Amino acid sequence: MRNGKRETGNVQRIHSTTILSVRRDGKVAIGGDGQVTVGETVMKANANKVRTLKGGRILAGFAGAAADAFTLFDKFEEKLERYPTNLPRAAVELAKDWRSDRVLRRLEALLVVADQEHGYVISGSGELIEPDDGILAIGSGGSFALAAARALLGTTKLAPVEIVKRSLEIAAEICVYTNDNITVLEL
Repeated sequence: MRNGKRETGNVQRIHSTTILSVRRDGKVAIGGDGQVTVGETVMKANANKVRTLKGGRILAGFAGAAADAFTLFDKFEEKLERYPTNLPRAAVELAKDWRSDRVLRRLEALLVVADQEHGYVISGSGELIEPDDGILAIGSGGSFALAAARALLGTTKLAPVEIVKRSLEIAAEICVYTNDNITVLEL
């Protein structure tokens, strides 16, 4: 950090985003805000960082560098083609490749993926995290959204899509790298 700015070499890091996934009562939802920030400048306010894969059977979202995330989406879709009904295996294989491949290892992004039964955070350091409580959060405002979702999950009867939306709204009130232009998808 120099002069209050995060830098990698001489290039400012891109801050984007907050992604949250919540599972409850056989339903899962994933959502993300739309803000992309470079340094102190909001470059885009309505980016879409969540999508459906495999004909709507899998939800995925990314935080980090957009080009890196799209590369990871492509790699993950390749793994899903190879293991079409086995999200855990596809996620493990992506994490292994991501960690061991010299080019992939340099990518700066995180993925959240979920289907009806499983949800994971996948990182370039080889981590594959499945939560105990069905809540996954990544990105600049991830910890704020995670805290809000845990509180709402424990104190309300809201559906996952409503918990994701409200938690992201709360994160947007706290985190300067998160906005309230929210997209939420549900299985």
